[in-house]
Amino acid sequence: MSKSYEIFVAKEYFKFNAAHFQAYAGFRERLHGHNYHVSVRIEGPLGKDGYVVDFGDIKKATRAVCQELDERVMIPAASEVLEISRSGAEVIVVCEDGTRFSFPATDCVLLPITHTSAEELAGHICRLLIERLDVLGRRGVTAVEVAVEEAPGQEARFRQEL
Repeated sequence: MSKSYEIFVAKEYFKFNAAHFQAYAGFRERLHGHNYHVSVRIEGPLGKDGYVVDFGDIKKATRAVCQELDERVMIPAASEVLEISRSGAEVIVVCEDGTRFSFPATDCVLLPITHTSAEELAGHICRLLIERLDVLGRRGVTAVEVAVEEAPGQEARFRQEL
């Protein structure tokens, strides 16, 4: 008989408020924002100390990621339909339909994703947590899952098996 343990962390402060728009061939949403909430699920063996991973490690890393996204315009740097450039202290985004945005660089976060959908944000945040939490390997963690809720009852999840 196999055993499995998992921890789930969803704190009130795992949140960020950010602006974005979806853009793909032939379509661009209007610029708008969400009050995002993040939760993290981690699976792995139970250590001799009774933990899968210390909740404190997860809380610290997730809070830091949320703070990096908070009150920013999220720009998908890997977009196939946006032209993104910097000019001095500005980030300039030109859309396929000719729309041009100019944002202060300090108000933006360029993300290594193709779209700023909740799905791709969940994947991005999950990859950041795996990268930053070296404790995962030492603890034998087998999977990390991140959920990003962009509105109550509307969330996307990404799961990475390790």
